[in-house]
Amino acid sequence: MPGRAGGPLRKGAGSLTRYLLFIAFAIVLIAVPVSAAAAAGTLSDVSVQPNATGPQIVHIGTYVVDFKRFDVADGTFEANFYLDLESDSPISIDDIEIMNGHTTSVDPIVDTPDHKNYRIAAALAADPDLRRYPFDRHTLPVEIEPKVKNEREMVLVIDPAQSGLDPGAVLPGWSFTGTRSAVINQSYIAEDVSYSRAVFDFGIERDTASTILKFFLPIMLIIIVSLSSLMMKTSSRLGLNASMFLAAVLIHWRVADVIPLVAYATFLDLFMMITYATLVMVLVSGILILKYTETKETDTVDRINRWSLRIIPAVSIALYFLLFLTLLI
Repeated sequence: MPGRAGGPLRKGAGSLTRYLLFIAFAIVLIAVPVSAAAAAGTLSDVSVQPNATGPQIVHIGTYVVDFKRFDVADGTFEANFYLDLESDSPISIDDIEIMNGHTTSVDPIVDTPDHKNYRIAAALAADPDLRRYPFDRHTLPVEIEPKVKNEREMVLVIDPAQSGLDPGAVLPGWSFTGTRSAVINQSYIAEDVSYSRAVFDFGIERDTASTILKFFLPIMLIIIVSLSSLMMKTSSRLGLNASMFLAAVLIHWRVADVIPLVAYATFLDLFMMITYATLVMVLVSGILILKYTETKETDTVDRINRWSLRIIPAVSIALYFLLFLTLLI
């Protein structure tokens, strides 16, 4: 009896086992696709997340070796300099551009993925300020900006160790007054974002000795001769001052021809206005002396000559003094 009763029991246990295995297999079949879909969704979410690492930081330096020329008339100059770029990610000269000119030659010195150094020759442009001409001072800039990336993608940082002006740099006719560098954010009308721009400025001023010799010495000699003629009471004084006036006009025309037309009066213009006023006053006094000499009014001639000697030189010197005083402001 016990042997007969164990047969149905074993059959029931086997059926239960098969049923449980079937349920487990079904659960596995359902769970695997769901898990795969969830994993795919998680990967998809990760792939669309924006890059949160921030902009690329590029350390930039410009070391100028020499300036070839500076044309005041059109505000152009040429420069040879080393450009140093260093970043924690790959960087190239193709990622940046010179905003106030163009390169004429580029020679790589250091060429690694995250560090670049180039020897560059470039034709650049400046915005000359001629108000103090011919004692003018100018700034020669080198402006560099990312070609495509805005400040959210690339930020330039000045590298002082790689920036400066070579002590042997020369620019004929000019003296260097100093250097400065800064990074500004440059915005454009058509875009809402700004770009990181590195600006390297090199100050220059016209050589004082050459300025005095070329511009002011001839004019001052004319003024001295003209004022000295006030001590003359002869009619030849009129012809002398007329020739001095014409000489001053020719010198002014020659000197002013080297600068472009501007919408303001330069120092030279004001200086020549005082010169013309002085020469005209001397000419008028000469004409009056000639007139009253012909009518033999000796007292009037003496009075005109006396007041001319007192007033014209004093007024002329005072005006020149006030004009040169403006250079100190």
